Amino acid sequence: MKKSILAVIMFFSIATALQAQSIRFGVKGGVNFANQYGDGFPDVDKEGITSYHAGLVSEIKLMDRFAIQPELLYSTQGATYKNAVEEFKNELGYLSIPVLAKIYLSESVSLELGPQASFLLNERNDFDVEDAKTFEFAVVGGLGLNITKNLFVQARYGLGLTEASKEADIKNSTFQLSAGIMF
Repeated sequence: MKKSILAVIMFFSIATALQAQSIRFGVKGGVNFANQYGDGFPDVDKEGITSYHAGLVSEIKLMDRFAIQPELLYSTQGATYKNAVEEFKNELGYLSIPVLAKIYLSESVSLELGPQASFLLNERNDFDVEDAKTFEFAVVGGLGLNITKNLFVQARYGLGLTEASKEADIKNSTFQLSAGIMF
């Protein structure tokens, strides 16, 4: 009997807490300034590429100034490599899943930090090698600005912690500028 009463109390407590949470969904997209770092190609000059990201975003408000922001994004990353003879571009398309802690510094400005798991969907390069790893783990952080209740912009930096290539010691790094709308 005591267990049943305790279970009912816990159920109502969880249901009340879930109703108090505010969950919003939206879409976002923007530009990536991507590069790769590491000792994978020491005799080759690397330059960043400009690419894009787009996808779905949600915000689960847990407290007045704290939320969790999971996202599901398609994001292209990579770099351009140059040596004395030729230039080749390595562009990797990922399904990225960042899960960010969102700390509101004011009503409209937020600090966003958290991990990101990325799964390789496609690899496009100017040479005949497909050596990208199929999984990448990164840490991301940045700032968000709510322009209105529904419109927002974000600036974020992602630093790859795992190697992006099976054959070379290179990792992804990406600076992202985003705009989006919450529904």
